[in-house]
Amino acid sequence: MKLAIVTAYPPSKVTLTEYGYYLVKHFRLQQEVTELILITDYTQQPKEIDFEEEGCKITVKECWKFNSYKNIYTINKAISQSKPDAVLFNLQFLKFGDKKIPAALGLMLPFICKTRGIPTISLLHNILEKVDLENAGFTKNRFLQWAYNLIGTTLMRFVLSSDILAVTMSKYVGILEEKYKVRNVALIPHGSFETPPEPSFELPLGPKKVMAFGKFGTYKKVEILIDAVELIRKRSNIDIEIVIAGTDSPNTPGYLDAIKEKYNDVEQLTFTGYVAEEDVPMLFGDSAVTVFPYTSTTGSSGVLHQAGSYGNAVALPDLGDLSTLVQEEGYRGEFFDAYDPSSLANAIEKILYDEQYRVSLGRANYNAACSLPMSSITQMYIDYFKAIQKAKANGFKLNDLTKEEKVAV
Repeated sequence: MKLAIVTAYPPSKVTLTEYGYYLVKHFRLQQEVTELILITDYTQQPKEIDFEEEGCKITVKECWKFNSYKNIYTINKAISQSKPDAVLFNLQFLKFGDKKIPAALGLMLPFICKTRGIPTISLLHNILEKVDLENAGFTKNRFLQWAYNLIGTTLMRFVLSSDILAVTMSKYVGILEEKYKVRNVALIPHGSFETPPEPSFELPLGPKKVMAFGKFGTYKKVEILIDAVELIRKRSNIDIEIVIAGTDSPNTPGYLDAIKEKYNDVEQLTFTGYVAEEDVPMLFGDSAVTVFPYTSTTGSSGVLHQAGSYGNAVALPDLGDLSTLVQEEGYRGEFFDAYDPSSLANAIEKILYDEQYRVSLGRANYNAACSLPMSSITQMYIDYFKAIQKAKANGFKLNDLTKEEKVAV
């Protein structure tokens, strides 16, 4: 199989870059894949494709830019030139831009591939039906929220024209099947990027690092974390370093600079900026607790899967998709009220004061991560591509079938 993957890819800063990296890393080791065509955004530095293990041939085609109106043409042209046997889109609603028209045009690409007869799977990391548009930084205006939902419904139909639409949460399958009356939605879990050898769960000497990782400023706000640690410092003698790892959300440029200025008198407050792939293991390995300072969720959490891979204890709000992940995939953490710094302070303290509890959370999360390695996830995609090819060869469509018939295929 000559497989094309349309994705942002390191060193890109566009959303889902990291997930694209690990898809490629594990697809290239699948024996059915003879060549990977990476249809990626432009970057000044070369793409990070120098893997340690031997794998299939990788061809990089840089052909699109964030917020470019030409993406629909340049990506379609790259697919035509590559002549792949199948195409996988690594998507979310703002994948190709945070401006309305470029974002919308990019989401029409699965429909174009499908009409050309190319076996197509679209992985959609979030669905608009489960996004709080105000908290996620889209708009506070109620009329505009209604308009966004209307446009989102239309765009979802283009994405659903894929042979298979893959989602990472089981509840998304039911929501989409019920609303759009389709049968081509498949649950393919997020998976864990890496499954390193079981960690020792020991912490380095020095202050205990309480870390948040991501793109901040919309529904991910670090004020609650800083305020919570300051509360702990006032009532206990725990030596804590606050680590804010990551960058601004594209929707809130300048957010972290404003936080640095607001909290410039707070001691042991570290902002790492962008974290390169090779630095991720140390970031998590040195952290005592990974905190999720979220007021909303927009899909399966890559950070939670990473924290599990490195045996981290986590503190997280009991809301939305985070709660679902804990229930469905076996992750464990200390929950807190998403809007209450004292609640988060209690959660962090409970973990830091009880070493045995911290280790038990880390071990449970490591085991959960190991149960869904990315190698298994990419094999699921391969199996679905085989089913699509078999269906086409026999003259029927997968979305004409019942779930039981799909399994048989």
